[in-house]
Amino acid sequence: MRLITFDPLRAVAIPGARYIKPELVFRYRADVLAADWLLFPEEWQVNFLVYGWHKRIFPSPASYHLGRDKVEQTRALWAVAPEAVPDTLILPNSPAGQEEALAHFSFPFVAKIPRASMGQGVFRIENMADWQAYCAATDVLYVQEYLPIDRDLRVVWVGDQILAHYWRVGRPGAFHNNVARGGRIDHSPAPRAALELVEHVARTLGIDHAGFDVAVVDGEPYILEFNVKFGNLGLRELGIAVGPAILAYLKAQEAEDSGRPGEPSPSQPTTPPVPMAS
Repeated sequence: MRLITFDPLRAVAIPGARYIKPELVFRYRADVLAADWLLFPEEWQVNFLVYGWHKRIFPSPASYHLGRDKVEQTRALWAVAPEAVPDTLILPNSPAGQEEALAHFSFPFVAKIPRASMGQGVFRIENMADWQAYCAATDVLYVQEYLPIDRDLRVVWVGDQILAHYWRVGRPGAFHNNVARGGRIDHSPAPRAALELVEHVARTLGIDHAGFDVAVVDGEPYILEFNVKFGNLGLRELGIAVGPAILAYLKAQEAEDSGRPGEPSPSQPTTPPVPMAS
């Protein structure tokens, strides 16, 4: 299987993946066209690779198209799992839009920049000063109810299964729970409903590589967002490598396309047990 990656770090554990610098993609057109899979292209490459050269990419086009923008992502979640979306308004950043948002939500509430990750561009709006600062920094108003949580569940979905899941617990008094921003990992059991929700959303939307962030309030799971290129700090702490799972998935896809039985998964377990929360 001929593999080309445009991100050497994310494909470091995938044997045989040849790195081509994204900016040189047209210089190496013949090599790219001959590849079976193109791994981790930049966002600007996705459309011409898929629609112009008709190449298979990993992560999937849906993972890129929905994972990069919270507005498009939320609309997709409204379509397939509306009960799992916190109360959310998406409005133009106009005086009327700002007025509607303030009429709908009372302080505190959450406001997000549509394209951001690792907790960046996510704000707890406590007062008018916070609100005015947010409105000055965005073209689109993305406003959401504030959920009273001190942790969220990170569920890592790779291929067609859950690779890992763990709680991210924020520092005392902190708003963000991200490991990259000081959150710690907790290995307490995850509610089955949260894991089943992620599986339903990922399979329905065609997502094959994403880190899902799930809040659980009174036993009910809510998807906060998912990111196609998620951080690996939590996985490294767990001693889990993504590369073998990706390679096993690509081989299974190749076997399915050719009508052959799939190859066995790598020795590292790729589907952790799904315990019930106590």
